[in-house]
Amino acid sequence: MATGGSGKVMKECMLTGFGGYHKLKVVDAPKPGSPGDGQVLIKVVASGINFAELHARQGMYKSKDGKVTPPCVLGMEASGTVEEVGKGVETLQVGDRVFCINMFELWKEYVVIPANRAFVMPDEMSFEEAASIPVNYLTAYLMLFDFGNLRKNKSVLCHMAAGGVGFAVTQLCKTVENVTVFGTSSEHKHKAIQANGVDHPIDYRTKDYVEEVRKISPNGVDIVLDPLCGADTKKGYDLLKPMGKLIIFGAANGMTGEHKSFTNLASMWWSLPTFKPLSMMTSNKSVAGFHLGYLSGDDESEAMITDAAADLVRMYKEGLIKPHVDSVWPFEKAGDAMKYIADRKNVGKVVLSWEKKDDTEEKKEGGGEKKDEGNEKPGVL
Repeated sequence: MATGGSGKVMKECMLTGFGGYHKLKVVDAPKPGSPGDGQVLIKVVASGINFAELHARQGMYKSKDGKVTPPCVLGMEASGTVEEVGKGVETLQVGDRVFCINMFELWKEYVVIPANRAFVMPDEMSFEEAASIPVNYLTAYLMLFDFGNLRKNKSVLCHMAAGGVGFAVTQLCKTVENVTVFGTSSEHKHKAIQANGVDHPIDYRTKDYVEEVRKISPNGVDIVLDPLCGADTKKGYDLLKPMGKLIIFGAANGMTGEHKSFTNLASMWWSLPTFKPLSMMTSNKSVAGFHLGYLSGDDESEAMITDAAADLVRMYKEGLIKPHVDSVWPFEKAGDAMKYIADRKNVGKVVLSWEKKDDTEEKKEGGGEKKDEGNEKPGVL
């Protein structure tokens, strides 16, 4: 473990309680001391925001170690520079630019984490891009290539195709020969997701995506990635071809707006289908669940994450993938940035930065840096 405090002060973005966006506050805290054996001290530049943080703020997130309880610091991914390495660390050195992943605690100016959770960035990668890699791209990679066994000539339905995971999924699908991607999003984001590689964009607000998929592919698709849960899980299962795979990795249908909705949660829960082994056997379909936050702790899982991160770095260097950063916000505006995501205004990844000045009012009002693609009203995606 890290040694005691250094006596110096840093900033951290703390969740002071469950509830509204105002519960996130930037406060002073002791800077960590020197890293212990197998650890590194990182000066954080940028961090990504994910639905995990939105759920945690509402009191809806349970980590591997138990429910997230305020006061606490969120943040599952970050990028920055290695300031000090602990004994036994051979993969990193002082000055390395890295991206990292951890079970929260990364919305700080300085963090001490295990060295195997940090990965050297390519020289040409920005800190904002790097902060967009860990959660979204590792999730997409492990779902598609490990669970999904994606191969050439297959088809994938990706919900929330304009989000961080959606952009990652689409780009990774396009690294495999002749993979067809169906992507749902609101219509004003179709141009962006098509430019990213979606073959068939579907406006989920005005059309039945099941009907739209079957118009093009009457037999359905090979892989459905479901971040929605609830009734959409049954629809996804029914859309699978024989030998198809449904992979559930989120519950966006259970979350709305600023505060937790028990009505939404109950509705989602009761609309979930029951999968019976015998009926699944005769339909030749499979169902899987994926949660990156629970895939850690043992050597085999850590090795899987390390290998995937290395492959993602290779793909970036070869120009096969590139994170799409929607907007960058100062940590003081973390609550506003969360609202921006909850209102479905983002196209790609929303990032927080300790170096960003507080000039985000125009983003909040105008839909971010992509004003022609923003301003989407709240809804379920």
